[in-house]
Amino acid sequence: MIKINKSDLEAVAVKPSQYPEPNLKEIAFAGRSNVGKSSLLNLLTGRKSLARVSGNPGKTRTINFYIINDEFRIVDLPGYGYARVSKSVSSDWGPMMEKYLSSRENLIKVIQLVDIRHAPSRQDVQMYEYLKYYGLDGIVAATKADKVSRNELSRNIAVIRKTLGMGKDDRVIPCSSLKRTGQDELLLEIEKLLEE
Repeated sequence: MIKINKSDLEAVAVKPSQYPEPNLKEIAFAGRSNVGKSSLLNLLTGRKSLARVSGNPGKTRTINFYIINDEFRIVDLPGYGYARVSKSVSSDWGPMMEKYLSSRENLIKVIQLVDIRHAPSRQDVQMYEYLKYYGLDGIVAATKADKVSRNELSRNIAVIRKTLGMGKDDRVIPCSSLKRTGQDELLLEIEKLLEE
């Protein structure tokens, strides 16, 4: 299984001219504000503060490119759907993300994060349909898995699959940054993607 030994922030972008060269495969992470994206990225990379974890959601307002093992990139997309961010700011994100998702030729997959405790929101569903449209769907990381019981886990995963309209081969991976679960499964998926 792939082991991440080296991870560095390579670029912070709001427009394509600021993206790094499209010379490495990229796997992006997208999710609602406060879904635990920064914590998950820190867990995957084994770094405490690669992605800044903040108490105020909606903090990532840029597209952050991390170079991993000098071999590929993890791309942190801005969190969507947080009410306290002004409309003008959040309306900039849409086009910014769309531009990246629709035109980045070395982007191979987007891993979407949803909170396992709740059914996916309208914005989660929109995001997934959007990824489907670009052929980037198929892997969902269900965060905060330590907050639900074993029974709830399988029930909630079924709800996520149904609400997002996922196919039978699509993966939902329960993750918990706190309990360090889901890390290996996600790294395996990333490894498979990079080998394709």
